[in-house]
Amino acid sequence: MTSSELWTRATADRYDTEEAATSSAAFLGPTLAFLAELAGDGRALEFAIGTGRVGVPLRERGVPVVGIELSEHMAAVLRRKLDEETLPVAVGDMATTVVPGRFSLVYLVYNTITNLLTQDEQVECFRNAARHLEPGGRFVVELGLPPLRFLPPGQVAVPFDVSEQHLGFDTFDLVEQILVSHHFTRDGDDGRYRRDNSRHRYAWPAELDLMAKIAGLELERRVADWDGAPFTQESAKHISVWRKPS
Repeated sequence: MTSSELWTRATADRYDTEEAATSSAAFLGPTLAFLAELAGDGRALEFAIGTGRVGVPLRERGVPVVGIELSEHMAAVLRRKLDEETLPVAVGDMATTVVPGRFSLVYLVYNTITNLLTQDEQVECFRNAARHLEPGGRFVVELGLPPLRFLPPGQVAVPFDVSEQHLGFDTFDLVEQILVSHHFTRDGDDGRYRRDNSRHRYAWPAELDLMAKIAGLELERRVADWDGAPFTQESAKHISVWRKPS
């Protein structure tokens, strides 16, 4: 067990509904194309596969996918979509859980490496990815950059969504590199809001590169999005690809 916070049954059951926009074919098209190209004729392993938002359509594209997922409730939602033979899932943490075989691709998307709340655990995640990769295989991480430039002196909160149905903002502990993501979601028509929050450890690209080096991986590519736009100082996130030497 790592320091990651477990997803509850209620959260897992509503996850696909709340992430409908990011689960559409149009939204996922560039992600799936990017990952499928890297997987080639090999197998892919998804860390923190969740309900299969990415893993299920990637498997449907013909890429053999295996998953690791900490939350049994999230894995149970995925299991309603595909059976264990079609998409095997091991319940366990992504820093230490080992599944059989070697893979041409290990990937970790949607900021999920931040669910590991210590630097040591994030390093172990890189080591676990390297452990599963065949020589020449790649590890892919999708991660947003913390919007610290929006913090004036004395402020610790940054809003990221203000809409009719949802209010979201992040608060930052700049010493421990911990952000807490706060969500106020309108449920139903009675005007009431449901409050949720989750803790994350953010990390900068250079820190991830050092983690990769510790794990024996080499940076191959870093882009700003799944379409391959250049990564610049204005980028809000990055897609990074590290390669295991042949």
